[in-house]
Amino acid sequence: MAEGLTVAPGTGQPGSDSPARGETAAHTRLKRLALIWAQARGYSACAVEVSLPRSRFRADIAAYRPNGKEIGTTAVFECKQAFPDLRRDNGCSAVTTKQLEKVFRRREVLEKNLRVHYPALRIPDSLFSDFDSYNFAAINHRGYARVLRQLGALQNRLFDCTKFERLIHYRCANLFFLVPPTGLFREPEIPPHACS
Repeated sequence: MAEGLTVAPGTGQPGSDSPARGETAAHTRLKRLALIWAQARGYSACAVEVSLPRSRFRADIAAYRPNGKEIGTTAVFECKQAFPDLRRDNGCSAVTTKQLEKVFRRREVLEKNLRVHYPALRIPDSLFSDFDSYNFAAINHRGYARVLRQLGALQNRLFDCTKFERLIHYRCANLFFLVPPTGLFREPEIPPHACS
């Protein structure tokens, strides 16, 4: 069962390792140090850049620690070198869904009012006028454009920015470790084991 994200010890300044596949030297160094940390704690089978089961995500490091005749422990390590990198994967779908519903309702109200005030925007493209579409973009309404931008951003956040939450939901491992450089994050910025 997933126990949430745990912060591995800090790892210091970026090294001079040559980056692979577009990674920065700092990210490569974090992965190397996390791998060493895992092996020192009994994770005898470790791999870098592993596709995780039942999800579309890749782990920076996946590791397995045997436990005699009992079931062993699996761990996923995510190395985050910058705050935007953490923020991109640390979305909470429950909060984002509530925000998305609110903005969607706002769009519906705006469209209803725009239909009344701008009947010329109607495009007669269906058999029944109640089902005709409207070209709201034609009037360049700033409020409507802002709502559309917000909808797009929230949809992106909901579907592309919830990696940590989904790793736990899919139970990709028993333990999840977040590996940041020393001093990069304050404790409140570390993802919780589950969203409230």
